[in-house]
Amino acid sequence: MTNKRYIPALLTLGLVISPLSNLPAVESVVAEMQEAAAAFLDSLSAELKEKATFPMDDEGERVNWHFVPREREGVSLKELNEEQKGKLTALLAAGLSARGHTKVDQIMDLESVLFLLEGEAHREPDLYFTTLFGRPTSDGTWGWRFEGHHLSLNFTIVKGRFLAEAPHFWGANPAKVPVGPTQGRRTLKEEEDVARQLLLSLNEKQQNKAIIAAKAPRDIYTGAKEKVSPLPSEGVAASELTEDQREALNRLIDVYIGNMPADLASKRWNQLREAGLENVIFAWAGSMEPGGAHYYRVQGPTFLIEYDNIQNNANHIHAVWRDFDGDFGRDLLREHYERAHP
Repeated sequence: MTNKRYIPALLTLGLVISPLSNLPAVESVVAEMQEAAAAFLDSLSAELKEKATFPMDDEGERVNWHFVPREREGVSLKELNEEQKGKLTALLAAGLSARGHTKVDQIMDLESVLFLLEGEAHREPDLYFTTLFGRPTSDGTWGWRFEGHHLSLNFTIVKGRFLAEAPHFWGANPAKVPVGPTQGRRTLKEEEDVARQLLLSLNEKQQNKAIIAAKAPRDIYTGAKEKVSPLPSEGVAASELTEDQREALNRLIDVYIGNMPADLASKRWNQLREAGLENVIFAWAGSMEPGGAHYYRVQGPTFLIEYDNIQNNANHIHAVWRDFDGDFGRDLLREHYERAHP
């Protein structure tokens, strides 16, 4: 049975009044995103604009995502002036909630912490890149990516109306800062704490089903794959939980959905309900104690959340949201092309 008691706090936020407010909710977000992307592109020099843009049908680059330090296409923060950074901030604000935007800032700040700890030259908060695919027009099909170490946000817009927002990857190293002016800060703390609270709320029989391995794997299973399929359906299903435990599971899902603006979060929750929240499965591996290496996943009929905190003495988080059919807007694009070219 689908849980109707729990309403994510994010969905209770009021809408900001804007010239776009007469549009349907998601279309309003898409229109805001399109205006922000066009303004960002217009602010770039010809050289930077060429670096930032790729054809929408460049499938090689559009799905070429990763969360490790490496050479990347696009235009970096390092190359932008303050005005251009302001335009980029507006674009990120169109695709993220305030909570999500704060996580982005904190993840980028961790590069300065890693520089203090390691002294490596590639640890720079400005090595985050923006790439646009196609032209951001009001009725167009296009996409964009913001990516760097431990962060990859991918958006696909179809016909100026429909939006896909996966894969989304979030990481934190160190997950708890040991030194410097932000000492003690825990980036992605809810991703860890809410999951552990759910695990500890389970009775012995439920935990025996939920805990699929005594030792955590080396990393998330899906890595940076271009496309993912459902993982084994091990774990405890929402249908086997009490009402309070189902609320706790929904709170955990909302930790990830809450990175989106309220309208997109509402759309996402509706999609999960339609697919069947009772079919969502929670699985855990590794230590139950804080400070121990651990892994979990939340898997539904249409989506997968994977999380691990294993490396660097369990002070290094990887967390990702994947859509089995919707990553990079595959489902939307397929329908669009089938209608355009029957």
